Amino acid sequence: MAAAAAAALLVSTVGQAGAASPTLRSLAEAKGIYFGTALTQGNLSNSTLTAVAGTQFDMVTPGNEMKWDTTEPSNGTYNFGPGDQIVAFATAHGMRVRGHNLVWHSQLPSWVTSLPTSQVQGAMEAHITTEATHYKGQVYAWDVVNEPFNDDGSLRQDVFYNAMGSGYIADALRTAHAADPNAKLYLNDYNIEGTGAKSNAMYSLVQSLKAQGVPIDGVGFESHFILGQVPSTMQANMQRFAALGVNVAVTELDDRIQLPASSANLAQQATDYATVVKDCLAVSGCVGVSQWGVGDADSWIPSAFSGYGAATMYDNNYQPKPAYTATATALGSGSTAPPTTAPPTTTPPTTTPPTTAPPTTGAAGSCKVANAVNAWNNGLTENITLTNTGSSTVNGWSLGFTLAAGQTITSGWNAAYTPSTGAVTATNLSYNGTLAPGGSTAIGFQATHTGNASAPTAYTLNGVACSIG
Repeated sequence: MAAAAAAALLVSTVGQAGAASPTLRSLAEAKGIYFGTALTQGNLSNSTLTAVAGTQFDMVTPGNEMKWDTTEPSNGTYNFGPGDQIVAFATAHGMRVRGHNLVWHSQLPSWVTSLPTSQVQGAMEAHITTEATHYKGQVYAWDVVNEPFNDDGSLRQDVFYNAMGSGYIADALRTAHAADPNAKLYLNDYNIEGTGAKSNAMYSLVQSLKAQGVPIDGVGFESHFILGQVPSTMQANMQRFAALGVNVAVTELDDRIQLPASSANLAQQATDYATVVKDCLAVSGCVGVSQWGVGDADSWIPSAFSGYGAATMYDNNYQPKPAYTATATALGSGSTAPPTTAPPTTTPPTTTPPTTAPPTTGAAGSCKVANAVNAWNNGLTENITLTNTGSSTVNGWSLGFTLAAGQTITSGWNAAYTPSTGAVTATNLSYNGTLAPGGSTAIGFQATHTGNASAPTAYTLNGVACSIG
C-alpha cells in the first residue's frame, strides 16, 4: 500500500473512534501510564497494521522474536536479527520495548531441554547475559521468567526447575540485572489477575525475593480473558503486589469471544476493556497496559482457541470496535490524579484518617460488606468490598471486625490495619477516604492461620453495624 493510502486509512481508523480524537498513547501518557501492543516480524510488512500500531501505541512487546528458540537456536549461536527489527520499528515510532522473554518453559530449542542437569544453570546464565547485554539500553523492561507457575500455585517442573530448584528464578533475575542494571525486571504469568492459589503463590514468591534482596521490579498480569470474566478482585490484587514495592502491568490483554460476535458481545467486551484500564489507573504502581496484538486479524486467539476470536480493540480490517472507544473513554475520564510510575518504596502507608468527625452514616444497614476468602495450607487472603448504603457521604472511615482465633494479618492493601490479630480496625488511606452514597471501596489483607480460615462474622463502619452480603 502506498504511503498516502496508508495515511488515509489511518485517518479513517482514528476518525471512527471520534473525529480528531486523541490516540490511546497520548491519553495514557496524560495519565502517567503507557499503552502498548505486541508485534511480530511478519507484522512489519503490513502497512495497515503498522500505521495503527505506530500511531496508537507507545510500547512494543515482540511476540516471538526475543524468545530462546529464535535468539539461540543452537548452543552459543545467537540470532538477534528478528528482535532488532522490532526494536528498530519501535525506535522509529517513538515507542519503548518490553523484552519478552529470557527464561520460559515453552519455545525452547531441543538442545536446552536435552542438556545434562549439571549444564543447565551455565546455559541459562550465558543466554540471559548475552541477550540482555545485546539489548542493553534498548529495552525498558524484561520478562525475565515467564509463566513459572501451574494453576494450582506450584512451580512448573521444567528443565530449569529440575536442574536448580526454585532458586533458578532468583538466579535469573540477578543475572539479568548484572547484564543490564537499568532494565526493569519482571515475572510474568497468566491467571494471576484475580486472587486465588496461583496469584497467592506469585505474591509469596515476590515477597520472598524482596526479602532476599533479589532485584525484581515488577509483575506482569497477562490478562488473556474470556468475555465477561474480568476478575472482580483484579484491582485489589494488583494493589497488594504494588504494596510489596514492585510495579504491576497488564502485559498481554485480549478478551476472546465465541464466534460469531454479536453486538451484545462487543458491548460486553467494551465494558471488560474499560474495567481493566480503570483497575490499572486506580492502582499506584500500575505502569501500563499492553494489548496482545494490534487487531483481530493478527490475534493469536483463533489458532489457539477453536471457535473463539474477535479478542482485540480492532476488527479484521483494523477498524476500531466499541472496546476502543470504551478504552479511550476510560483513559480520558475521571478526576483521580494519575498514578505514579515508580513503585512504592515501603509497605502501604499508615495514613491517619481525617481528624474531623465523619458525617453519621445513620442506623444499622447504612453500610454493606461483601467478603471473599481464599485459603491455603496455613495462609489466606480476604478481599472486602465496603459499600456506603446510607444517604450521607462518609469522609474518613474505620472498618471494625474480629479475626478468627489463630489468624494474624501479615500484609494488607488499600487500608491500614491495626492490630494484626483479634479485634482489628482497618482505616482508609489518603486516596480512598471518601465514600459517597452508593459508593464502594475494595480493601483486603493476607494472613496466616492455624486451621480456622473463616471470615469475620460482623463488621462496623465508624461504629455502626454493616450488613453482610
